[in-house]
Amino acid sequence: MDVDTIAAISTGPGVGAIAMVRVSGPEAGEVLLQLAPALDEIPAPRMARVIDVCEPDDGEVIDRAVATYYRKPESYTGEDVVELTCHGGVMAPRLVLSACLAAGARQAEAGEFTKRAYLRGKLDLIQAEAVSDLIDARSRAFHRAALRHMERGLSARITGLRESLVHLESLLVHHIDFPEEDEPPVALNVIAEEAKRVVQELDALLATAPEGELLREGALTVFAGRPNAGKSSVFNALLGEERAIVTEEPGTTRDALEETVQLSGFPFRLVDTAGLRESEGRVEQLGIEVALRYLKGADIVLFCIPAPEETSEEDRSFLEKITAPVVLLETKVDLTDGPERDTTELGGLAGAIRVSASSGQGLDQIRQLLPELAYSGLVGSLGDQPILTRQRHIRALKIARSEVELFRSSLKDGLPAEIASTHLRPAETALEEVLGVITVDDVLDVVFREFCVGK
Repeated sequence: MDVDTIAAISTGPGVGAIAMVRVSGPEAGEVLLQLAPALDEIPAPRMARVIDVCEPDDGEVIDRAVATYYRKPESYTGEDVVELTCHGGVMAPRLVLSACLAAGARQAEAGEFTKRAYLRGKLDLIQAEAVSDLIDARSRAFHRAALRHMERGLSARITGLRESLVHLESLLVHHIDFPEEDEPPVALNVIAEEAKRVVQELDALLATAPEGELLREGALTVFAGRPNAGKSSVFNALLGEERAIVTEEPGTTRDALEETVQLSGFPFRLVDTAGLRESEGRVEQLGIEVALRYLKGADIVLFCIPAPEETSEEDRSFLEKITAPVVLLETKVDLTDGPERDTTELGGLAGAIRVSASSGQGLDQIRQLLPELAYSGLVGSLGDQPILTRQRHIRALKIARSEVELFRSSLKDGLPAEIASTHLRPAETALEEVLGVITVDDVLDVVFREFCVGK
């Protein structure tokens, strides 16, 4: 375990009123005394002190800061910690950090403070990852999910599953060790049913993974349709800014424009694409090819047809090729008094909305419908139950699920309990790796290198 003292700027770069430099390690208090010669001794823990921060070598004043000392283990990292709240901007925090390094601290690596917190038992590995997610969250929904993980919601769920596996092992040991001539206290079919229950719990948690992954990246929502169908206008209206060029001339959009927005707190990657039509122009054709690639990976497609125009054979042809849920946007409704379009001939649409980008008609319906389509399992319940948002967790739970199912099927197929039991320990190991109960350095390196320096 590391025994050196580390330091880093823990606030983001840029112009701001204040910044914070954090120092952690056995010599944190001594570093503070070198920076603040006016102090006779290390301040009492958690008592903020205003100090002049000075260069350790010549005593030149760098800045005036607020220093707070935290004595181990009552700190974020579990070590002695000093937090220096200095003036913001570029130079002040850099000079304060430089002084800390001159006083004997080492520049912290990415995520090293949180890594030390994990290694000293202040956080489990899921909580440590949630710290990074909380910082990176770009939607209210993902922020809530990360906060739930910080509060050990997912950790408690996985710990409970691991305890269920330990209970299975204890039942199995009781069965195996009981003399054959007597009636076993726990029948194998009872053990198999308990294993089935664990599989069902793992399945329920894994079922949250698709929407959990969408929370991290945003649901890919692609605007499609003929040129001049109003795609860019609705795209701009949902963004609240003129991001895409809108003109009367068909085929203005020649490339895909992507922007991330929140709708009801959920993240969406809105993509405005080139109009779909047969084209001989090379540039426009390239744009159409890009549009088709986006459509193949789309989570939702917003297919635009102008209200004043009839549904064309070309529209129907393109809709038949789309595999993602399709919401028909009947655009430019402010230009017609005609009735709603008959959508029965267009197949199984996920919804149909009459929209006017200029008047705002239908925009609120889009904002309501998209979260219900992309995050149906989370709308109204996010925060009540933990969800899987990381591939590392998903892979490990799939391994655990597979091993428990193999254990159950082995018992069902009549294999000796001693042989069937060999599947339980790998399942436990997979869950322990998620929690960080057992880890390898490679796993820790992957987890913490995603962090920003200073956290």
